[in-house]
Amino acid sequence: MKPSLLSRASKRAGEAGAGVYTGVLSLIVLAASGAIGLLLSSPWLFPSLGPTVMLIFGAPSERSSRPVNAAVGHAVAIVAGVVCLFLFGMNGKPSAPSAGLTVGYVLAGALSVAITAFVLHVLKLQHPPAGATTLIVSLGVIATPPGILSMAAAIAFTIVVGWGVNWALGERPPGVTA
Repeated sequence: MKPSLLSRASKRAGEAGAGVYTGVLSLIVLAASGAIGLLLSSPWLFPSLGPTVMLIFGAPSERSSRPVNAAVGHAVAIVAGVVCLFLFGMNGKPSAPSAGLTVGYVLAGALSVAITAFVLHVLKLQHPPAGATTLIVSLGVIATPPGILSMAAAIAFTIVVGWGVNWALGERPPGVTA
């Protein structure tokens, strides 16, 4: 099998080559997600997508960057964030960044990360960027049903396009052969 573009870039230019691969592809995928968000007037670009694309392109052989880890990780994070937002009565209130931290937001945020970490550890599907996703939801930053659906769509888009690009350039998730 022909070496991937990432392997060839690393061999040719070392860490700088791998950095260019990661940076350029992250730029393309996040710009595309942001463009969709602009067209839809919807939150298709948010903080946890950054580390997700950095893993997908910068560390494709890591288990935590596999598509299943990313998809399950963010899904668990969204559910945990919503549950904790409601559990502590923070749904419908101004977000923590807008109104400031309250005891309810602190509890919702801390518990949502704990639940996400626990579930992903038990499932052996760790994806660290999911910790940011659950905080985005549990702190009320993106907490409306349309916002959460947009968030989920942006995550799916990022994973599919990111791994599609990697696949086209010769990268394969761990355990996957051509």
